[in-house]
Amino acid sequence: MLLARSTKDLLHITDFLAKKKVHLVSFKENIDTSTPTGKLMLTMIAAINEFERTNLLERQREGILIAKELGKYKGRKPIPFPENWKDIYNSWKTREITGTRAMEILNLKKTTFYKLLREWEEIQEINIKLKKEI
Repeated sequence: MLLARSTKDLLHITDFLAKKKVHLVSFKENIDTSTPTGKLMLTMIAAINEFERTNLLERQREGILIAKELGKYKGRKPIPFPENWKDIYNSWKTREITGTRAMEILNLKKTTFYKLLREWEEIQEINIKLKKEI
């Protein structure tokens, strides 16, 4: 279970809880934040985890850079617009259907729907600019 995203965040949470006279106790790791040793152990474990996470991300960035240099990393494949995108988009834009309903019809997740929505609107803006130039 995740309690905090960084050592600083964890210390902030434990301090907040301590002010409310609440102490964290982990029986599995034998940590009790009501004791100085427990606070030290919690801080040490959090710092080590944050260090490991930072190293993992650094190695990942290095690996991606090497793969790009070798031409093996292309990034995520673009998501095509569904067949009935234009009709559903127009219905959504004119408020005939909700975003949730549009996602159901298109069988898209929320993030994918809004990503495609941004892309579509950018394409439409570019088309409008091109028509004005002609």
